[in-house]
Amino acid sequence: MVERQEQVAPDAMMTRIGQAVMLHHGGDREEARDRLLKLWTEIGEGGTPLHRCTLAHYMADTQDDPVAELAWDLRALSAADELSDGRPAEHSTEHHEELAVRAFYPSLHLNLAADYAKLGRHDAARSHLRLARGALATRGEDGHGDAVRAALVRLEARLDEAGPAAGETPGPPRQRP
Repeated sequence: MVERQEQVAPDAMMTRIGQAVMLHHGGDREEARDRLLKLWTEIGEGGTPLHRCTLAHYMADTQDDPVAELAWDLRALSAADELSDGRPAEHSTEHHEELAVRAFYPSLHLNLAADYAKLGRHDAARSHLRLARGALATRGEDGHGDAVRAALVRLEARLDEAGPAAGETPGPPRQRP
């Protein structure tokens, strides 16, 4: 008996998002930002959480203003939370999307930690570093995971050097993993 494997059609929106990201990685930040914004308008608030999460995650990287970057990263996390809200996925496509978004969590929290650090909100940054580290615990060893782990260590070291921001209380010394 021949076992049939489910064929997944290419996702045109993810391809278009990927093309805009390639522009950004190629150095054309403004064009990437313009294309991502047009795609965001096309997707709308009712678009699939995977599309909104992915697009907002990359849109944040194209921002010049740290407050705008934080806003986009928060949109990405909100969309991710919609898809992985603890309910079982009903369709195979939805299940695939939920798995894809779960893989984003370490990066989402790392980016939020970096955003908060830029804004001098070190307590919030440390909180997201802990969440990123926790999300990485469920991820296997791979190149992306290793890159996120290294970025976590670097950001944590910068926060340790900076100490608490004005108005924040120093916490107990943290143990290194």
